[in-house]
Amino acid sequence: MVEEAREEDGPQILEIAEKAGVFKPSEVECVREIWNEYTSKGKASGYEFLVYRCNRAVAGFACFGPRPLTSGCFDLYWIAVAPDHRRRGIGKELLLRVEEKVRAMGGRLICVETSGTAPYGPARHLYEESGYRLQAVIPDFYAPGDDLLIYVKRL
Repeated sequence: MVEEAREEDGPQILEIAEKAGVFKPSEVECVREIWNEYTSKGKASGYEFLVYRCNRAVAGFACFGPRPLTSGCFDLYWIAVAPDHRRRGIGKELLLRVEEKVRAMGGRLICVETSGTAPYGPARHLYEESGYRLQAVIPDFYAPGDDLLIYVKRL
């Protein structure tokens, strides 16, 4: 079941980010900082967190929010599923709920930035299967051989 994250979900969200197998320690720290901003300021933080809950445990999460200085454009910042819960449609369900929430908030466009490296292949597949279109590639953006790929979906 997908629902808004609660303050007590923080440790599980961070554990999922750590065990995802693709995020660097600095990226996990970024998730922590965004989570702390979200729990201290709520909606005023500019971030929204959704979790997929299985028997009270968080099996996946998504973080998104309106892109500053735009009208109706939102960013999907993070989406991750616990390794032992993958290939069950949890990522797809989270993404669908993000899209529903963005529509309800007046959003018209969702942008996703991701890596072009092999470990991010499943994420790119999820976006492409969900109707996101590759709009830009910036070669060697994150590091040599690690391109930035920007996907967009119009709602």
